[in-house]
Amino acid sequence: MRDLFRFLWRSRSTLLFIGLMVLSFLWLANGNDHHRAQTFTSSQAAIGTLYGWRDQVVRYTDLDGENEILAAAQAEMMNRMRSSYLNSSAPFVVVNDTLLQQQYKYISTRVLNSTTSKQKNFLTLDKGSKAGLAAGMGVIAANGIVGVVRECSPRFSTVTSVLNSSWNISVLNPRTEHFGLLNWDTADPTTARVKDIPKHARIVVGDTIVTGGDDRVFPKGVPVGVVESVVNDDGAVALDIIVRLSHDMTRIGHVWVVTDLLKLERDTLEAKLDAE
Repeated sequence: MRDLFRFLWRSRSTLLFIGLMVLSFLWLANGNDHHRAQTFTSSQAAIGTLYGWRDQVVRYTDLDGENEILAAAQAEMMNRMRSSYLNSSAPFVVVNDTLLQQQYKYISTRVLNSTTSKQKNFLTLDKGSKAGLAAGMGVIAANGIVGVVRECSPRFSTVTSVLNSSWNISVLNPRTEHFGLLNWDTADPTTARVKDIPKHARIVVGDTIVTGGDDRVFPKGVPVGVVESVVNDDGAVALDIIVRLSHDMTRIGHVWVVTDLLKLERDTLEAKLDAE
């Protein structure tokens, strides 16, 4: 307390000056309507600026929440897309119309961890079996495929990344309608190789490669990549095709897990044939 009094005594001239300035400003502001209006306008502008700064800070710190909302909305929109439904006809329908039955459902989730520099890379998601995820489901991002769910706990899941040398996926060139297999053996996280497309197929640089849809993991037509090079080796039976992946696997945030609602029915039916 003694130090405080000493400080105030040493600063008495400065404090007196500041007090007189504040008093003069108050008298000036209240002296007439013009000065009062000017003061009010200036104070409102200053307060508005402060509120603007605060809003920017709040919006920045709330980006995760906003992204969660957008990802959920995107999943809902994907669930409503025509490509998520099958054409279905019922015998009692008498009008010339098309009924749609939903085949694919999309679940929004977020990547907690991922690798890109290993031979067999993986991802970890923040949702598991409680959210409806199960092994074998496809995982896609905003621009293309990401991988397939490998294992699930109640709250988390691991995903075999498309950057995994032991994983193959059926792909299609929609222009020529030739099927092939995508395999990551380039050691480059931005590219992969397409195999088993016959040599007579007229695949050219710039062609789009999408999912084939016959592996029960992804719907048909999900972007995979763009053809970067094509080698027609005389000693080979198929083209050697390198594609640049549509989605940057080194930058993954929100992803969507694809559920084939008809997979269990189809697998059960085909399992009976295998048992015979």
